[in-house]
Amino acid sequence: MSIANNRLSPLAGILRHAVLLLTGGLILVPFVWMVSLSIKPPGEVFRASLSLWPAQFYGVENYTKALTEAPLLRYMGNGLLVCAAVLVLQIIICAPCAYALAKLRFAGRDLILGMVLIGLLLPHQVLSLPLFVLGYLLGILNSYTALIFPYVVSPFGIFLFRQFFKTIPDDVVHAARLDGLSEFAIVWRIIVPMALPAVIAFSIFSVVAHWNDLFWPLVAVRDQSLMPPPLGIMVFKNEEAGNDYGPLMAAATLVVAPLLIAFLAAQKWFVEGMTGGAVK
Repeated sequence: MSIANNRLSPLAGILRHAVLLLTGGLILVPFVWMVSLSIKPPGEVFRASLSLWPAQFYGVENYTKALTEAPLLRYMGNGLLVCAAVLVLQIIICAPCAYALAKLRFAGRDLILGMVLIGLLLPHQVLSLPLFVLGYLLGILNSYTALIFPYVVSPFGIFLFRQFFKTIPDDVVHAARLDGLSEFAIVWRIIVPMALPAVIAFSIFSVVAHWNDLFWPLVAVRDQSLMPPPLGIMVFKNEEAGNDYGPLMAAATLVVAPLLIAFLAAQKWFVEGMTGGAVK
């Protein structure tokens, strides 16, 4: 039996890698086509023949239009501000909550955990109407606060941190208590530094989700100066003259590039953070 398994293992490895390469290629196709369209002139966008490299390179013109016809850098700055504020507030709130659910024993803990899991099941769009009404009553619509406050509590963040915190031995917490540290000091000085991979993994999820969010900004803000990148890209949509696909794809490429660079730089910690809570 072991000899047969040894013979099959190289074949199984080749098959796994082939499936991964095929899946990765299919995922990359839209991004490659987006970059290709961003360097093509208008006459080649709808050409019947399929080619990735244009006959006439038009990248300089398209990217110049993307940066000048709309305040794209302002949109990206808005996205950076919103994503950073949301991420910091999420970590400040989610880390202590996750620590309490993972390391403390109190009445109603399982009930609260169940509510967190229910929160994971609810799409954010379901809450858009009550959030809009609440934002109107608080007078915060059409502001940066309106883009930030619905996301400061993340059920996914609480659950991810809880799963990772449970892998940390209880003896570490007991030793910190014997040294006189308070529960909050244990969270920020002991637990969170030990769970850095989980923090980085959650940071990637959070930044990607809110950087790409279109639905809630479309509801919450009207001023162009407050628009995040996905909403700002819609400036290139012209119902009378048609969509200007070259600058549109150039703007989309510029918006996606920071996320791609950030993920490639942090992929090691991302994988460790996602798998660490699954093994105890």
